[in-house]
Amino acid sequence: MDRSANMRAIRSKNMRPELKVRSIVHRLGYRFRLHRKDLPGKPDLVFPSRRKVIFVHGCFWHSHGCRVSHTPKSNFDYWGPKLERNVFRDRRNVEVLKAVGWRSLIVWECETDDEDRIRKRILKFLSK
Repeated sequence: MDRSANMRAIRSKNMRPELKVRSIVHRLGYRFRLHRKDLPGKPDLVFPSRRKVIFVHGCFWHSHGCRVSHTPKSNFDYWGPKLERNVFRDRRNVEVLKAVGWRSLIVWECETDDEDRIRKRILKFLSK
């Protein structure tokens, strides 16, 4: 029962790392749209005039392989394929976006601890 309650509490939007990135981008003076459903993967931040998007990925859900991410030890027959599908879907979404003229930036949850580094990456990505 505890596992079910935990899973229900996990949201797909407006999580702390995403809010942090949104705050940084806003302070840089950029304006954006959120979670456009007409784009593959519903990017977290969309810059229509620049044809650029930013995805903020959770390290566990998108199998980053960093210190924050981990491989579940229980029920691996479920989690293994699920996380692999997430990674495959992420790659496909970025490829489809690229094919229709959009550029993508992925910001990982673990990277949001270093605001200065993220600010520089975002500035470089959006100013090109």
